[in-house]
Amino acid sequence: MRTGSPRHLRFLALLTLAFITASLVAQEQSKPKPEDTEVWSPVPKIVTPGATCGAPPSDAIILFDGKNLDEWVSAQDHSPAQWIVHDGIVTVAKMAGNIETRRKFKDYQLHLEFQIPANITGSGQARGNSGVFLASTGPGDDGYELQVLDSYNNTTYVNGQAASIYKQSAPLVNPNRPPGEWQTYDVVWTAPTFHEDGSVKTPAYATVFFNGVLVQNHFQLQGQTLYIGKPFYKAFDSAPIKLQAHGDKSEPISFRNIWVRELN
Repeated sequence: MRTGSPRHLRFLALLTLAFITASLVAQEQSKPKPEDTEVWSPVPKIVTPGATCGAPPSDAIILFDGKNLDEWVSAQDHSPAQWIVHDGIVTVAKMAGNIETRRKFKDYQLHLEFQIPANITGSGQARGNSGVFLASTGPGDDGYELQVLDSYNNTTYVNGQAASIYKQSAPLVNPNRPPGEWQTYDVVWTAPTFHEDGSVKTPAYATVFFNGVLVQNHFQLQGQTLYIGKPFYKAFDSAPIKLQAHGDKSEPISFRNIWVRELN
C-alpha cells in the first residue's frame, strides 16, 4: 500500500492544524462575554440623597417642611388648608376636615412622619385615627387608604390597624412605636391604569415600610378602600394625596417632613 509523500503529509498536517485552529477560534468567539449583557445608556440622572435619614433627596417635591401648608387645600372645596402649623409640625384640625395636595400624582415614592399624642385616649378605631389616601379620587369616593392609628397597645381588626391597606391587607408585622414618638411611612405607590371604557388595565400596587420595616410587599389592591362593602375600581387618571381628619374623639395627631418623588 502506497503512502503519501512527506510533502503531502506535511500539507495534510498543516491543513488539519488550520482547521482545528479555526474551530477553536470560532468556539472562543461564540462564547458569551461580559460585554454581551452590559448596558451603557441611557445614564441614570444624578440625585443627591438627603443628608440624614428621612431627609428629602434633591429631586423630591416638598409637601410640608414645617413652615406652611401652601401645597395643601381643603379636600372638600379646595380652599386653603386650615390645619394648625406650629413648631415645625402640622396638627390635624378635625373641624376643618380632610386636606389634600394641590398637585395630582400617578406613580410615586412618598415619605411622611406622624406622631400619636402621648396623652392619647380612646380605643380601637377611636384612638389616633387618621389615614394617608394614596390617591384621593374625589369628595364622594373613599380613595385608596393607608391607615394611620395607634396600634402600639390597641386591639382592632387587623386589616384596620396602623399600616394596613384599609379593609384589604393587614400589615405583615406590627412595628408601632409608643404614643409620643415620631413614626415614619415610606411608600411606593403604583397607580392603577384603565382602558378607554373604564375597565382596569393594570391594578394598583403599594409597598410600605413602617419605621423602616416592610409591612406591605407590593400588595395588589382590589380597588378603593371602602369602609362598608367590597372594594371596586373606578377609573381616574391622576389624583391628589389626602390626609384624613377622622371624626373620632381622641386627641388629634400631627405630621411633619412630608415629601414625594414622582416615578412616572
